[in-house]
Amino acid sequence: MSISTHFRIAAAGCTFLVLASAGTAGSQEGTGPRKSPGVSQVWVADQGDGTYRNPVLHADYSDPDVVRVGDDYYMTASSFNCVPGLPVLHSRDLVNWRLIGHALVRLTPGSLFDQPQHGKGVWAPCIRYHDQEFYIYFPDPDHGIYLTKASHPAGPWSEPVLVAGGKGLIDPSPLWDDDGRAYLAYAFAGSRAGIKSVLMVDRMAPDGTRLYGQPVMVFDGNPQHPTVEGPKFYKRNGWYYLFAPAGGVTHGWQLVLRARHVWGPYEARTVMARGNSPVNGPHQGGWVNTPRGEFWFLHFQDKGAYGRVVHLNPMTWVDDWPVIGSDPDGDHCGEPVTTHAKPDVGRTFPKATPPENDEFNTPTLGLQWQWHANPQITWGFPSGNLGFYRLNCIPRPEGARNLWAVPNLLLQKFPAETFTATTRLTFHPRKGIEKTGLLIMGDDYQYIALENHDGQLSVVVNRCLEAEKDTPEENLFTTAMVNGEIYFRVSVSQGAICRFSYSSDGVTFTPAGPEFTAQPGRWTGAKVGFFALREGNTNDAGTADIDWFRITPE
Repeated sequence: MSISTHFRIAAAGCTFLVLASAGTAGSQEGTGPRKSPGVSQVWVADQGDGTYRNPVLHADYSDPDVVRVGDDYYMTASSFNCVPGLPVLHSRDLVNWRLIGHALVRLTPGSLFDQPQHGKGVWAPCIRYHDQEFYIYFPDPDHGIYLTKASHPAGPWSEPVLVAGGKGLIDPSPLWDDDGRAYLAYAFAGSRAGIKSVLMVDRMAPDGTRLYGQPVMVFDGNPQHPTVEGPKFYKRNGWYYLFAPAGGVTHGWQLVLRARHVWGPYEARTVMARGNSPVNGPHQGGWVNTPRGEFWFLHFQDKGAYGRVVHLNPMTWVDDWPVIGSDPDGDHCGEPVTTHAKPDVGRTFPKATPPENDEFNTPTLGLQWQWHANPQITWGFPSGNLGFYRLNCIPRPEGARNLWAVPNLLLQKFPAETFTATTRLTFHPRKGIEKTGLLIMGDDYQYIALENHDGQLSVVVNRCLEAEKDTPEENLFTTAMVNGEIYFRVSVSQGAICRFSYSSDGVTFTPAGPEFTAQPGRWTGAKVGFFALREGNTNDAGTADIDWFRITPE
């Protein structure tokens, strides 16, 4: 990142580092006329009249955290076992977001994450900008707290450094104080540590790479604020603040703690709850200010099969306490807004959304795609100018009766409550039993596929319930096919009801199998995408060439 100058500004008592350069990360997106690349047809938060609707991201960006650098905003989120991990998103107005990269190319240790580890891996991260570098702290609940850094938010990001080893350490958030001292707040995962509902603060080396190992419990949430977690550490007007959700993901509230000293004592106040809104939770997030002095809070809502979607709420300060959302009764405890005027950032920016469609015409996969484990080179190849992505039929893991233990699932998030996903592919089977298809994946899953049995092609629809228990798939539909050129489609309606169909010409689609209600995965929403498998090993596996994948309205 080319930085021509840097300076500090203070807004409402909060100090931020501001960058000024034509080369600042993401700055080209807001410079001059630019065609909006691939804006979603199924969910756009920006209503085009100076207002927005929540969620600003109707996709599974769990545990979001955000930082402002100059006029740019950057967000990251949990990614669990999905690879690449730690998504990085960019916005100029907090409403329109583009996915610009990932901070983790692979998960470590490879000996573990080369196979699916549902619900493990990267939990709630924290993104900060310090000493002209971007920092992301993230926990692996089975190994400890890690740090990765980059000079540019789109990467490359450094190899993760273990800042604090320990089972059950989660939700890290750093604070560099005015005197040069550094601190790290964190919480505990009860499933690993055997304790929870307490928040810790430890001294940290100024370079952010290690803790001093003298942790202090600064808050015990029991019994009034059980399951307090996800602390985000800030300082404003001489007060130290910990923003932390409590009460659980689906039924909780936003808690804020404040103290005059970093070690406390901290007093607590609930600053946002569900109230009369339709937004359950509301759960973990982070706050930023704008250059014009507004305050905003991004957080998630758990919507089951649709994942943990991201909401944007206005924030005000009253007597050095934040109030998040609307406060119709004036009790200083806000509730989430459904629609609101967009943040005042001085100008209007084009509508933007994370990518959904992929024509597979470039040397890389679209940023929306993730594997269920660390990818291997044999799983698939981009074809560049040939215009397709090739999936290879990888042997099913020994003993696996369903897709739960299959690593080479190429998937993306649900982008809205209702949508249709359509793809065109060509199947080139070899020998034995091979199949490839379009999949809705979660704790339960269903797919439509082309299956080859020694030269006999069929369209099949299979379903698996409670896949984690290694239950076998059930065949729901089978019909013979003449060749391997096919279109697959799944339409998702309200309630995550999925209906599969297929076509030989892309015009007339034939329904296949019964409807299916999508289910979330382990800490994630349901996902849609592809797989290619074979039974047994060979030296010449079959392939599936995916021509394109498109999301359209239901």
